[in-house]
Amino acid sequence: MKNQHKDSSTNECRHEKVKRDGGYLVCENCGLILDENVDFLEDISISDFKYNDSQLDYERGIRIRDSKAKQDPIIKQKYDKIQMLEKWYRDYETSFTEQKRTIELLKSYGIGLTIDKAKFQDIKKRYLTYLKKHRQTYQNMVIIFLAIVWLDIKDTTNIRIERYIKVCNELGHKINKKMLNNAMLKIKKTEKIWNKYKTKVDIEKEIKSRVKILFEKDLNNIPFDKVNNIVPSKNEFERLKVELLLEADRLLKQIPYEKLQNLNYKAFTSGLIYYIGQSLEGKENRKIFTQALIEETTKFSSTTIRKKFHILKDILGDPLEQKKIAT
Repeated sequence: MKNQHKDSSTNECRHEKVKRDGGYLVCENCGLILDENVDFLEDISISDFKYNDSQLDYERGIRIRDSKAKQDPIIKQKYDKIQMLEKWYRDYETSFTEQKRTIELLKSYGIGLTIDKAKFQDIKKRYLTYLKKHRQTYQNMVIIFLAIVWLDIKDTTNIRIERYIKVCNELGHKINKKMLNNAMLKIKKTEKIWNKYKTKVDIEKEIKSRVKILFEKDLNNIPFDKVNNIVPSKNEFERLKVELLLEADRLLKQIPYEKLQNLNYKAFTSGLIYYIGQSLEGKENRKIFTQALIEETTKFSSTTIRKKFHILKDILGDPLEQKKIAT
């Protein structure tokens, strides 16, 4: 009976005597909390809160006060940050809109970022997995995201990390090389824990798959006008590139896992292109993929290309003894 009497008195209270207690507005008569998060409003008058209005008018009053508050630049900045936090903190149900927009802006800077659909899905999966298990502050998650993007593209792009960081800073993400390296180490360490049950066969497949992707990318970067003195047509050149890709796949199957550990994949791939180029049928055709051409395309020196060529020669034998590719 006592509780029923207390509830009825609270319902009948018109909340005429209201005081501010911290960030709350509390009725002194019944003790009911009437509003919260009002400590940032400096010029607010207690009389502005008419709690005897209808629910519709009450909600409308809140919307008006919110709108007025957002006209203050400082409060508007905080509000926008909270909205951005909400967008970046979505879990597996996320639309990934903000992150996708960041990737598109990075690509628009013309720094040679090649992020296709498959690579985009890989970036999304890695980021969302990390976000689900290690949700941190907004700024930290932005750095983690930019580090994941770099980890996915660093083996297939010719731009340096310094240029990537400069573009990120121009987009408003305040990062430096140390921050990015620390984020990459954190990601690798975390993923190593997640993948501790990955087999040797799985790791070998992953390495060889990465080399094949690089091989295709470097071949596609060779313009036809660099080889048109030997290769008669563009169609013939495209056919030759497909043949080289098939040969690369065949040779990689012969290379044991032990020889692929601790590799510089980019440099190894440049040597592989030269090795397969030297296995082409006909002396003239072996002049198509010269060291100078591969150096220009992959940005590796002729010395590096020769070193990787000799490593492959030790593993696979003389390229002239390999299966000949007709041109």
